[in-house]
Amino acid sequence: MAILLELEPEIESRLMAQAAAMGISVEALLKTVVESLLATSSQPTPLTLSPTERAERFVNWARSHSEIKAPPLSDEAISRESIYTREDEML
Repeated sequence: MAILLELEPEIESRLMAQAAAMGISVEALLKTVVESLLATSSQPTPLTLSPTERAERFVNWARSHSEIKAPPLSDEAISRESIYTREDEML
């Protein structure tokens, strides 16, 4: 399969320099990078997960943030008056 990929000139020159430094073609470098990316992402995408699996992943994601020690927002910080300005009321 052939894929046409438009790159910014700066990215293209950096890619060419990286390939040259490794002594391989740009095509070989890109193939290696893509194969490596696909090998590490062996987990199914969220679109292929069942609702139960998506829910479990969400709960696990939420629990992974339990180490955050930020103080809760005050009632004033989340009040309607502190969120909207006078200009917003005129709309």
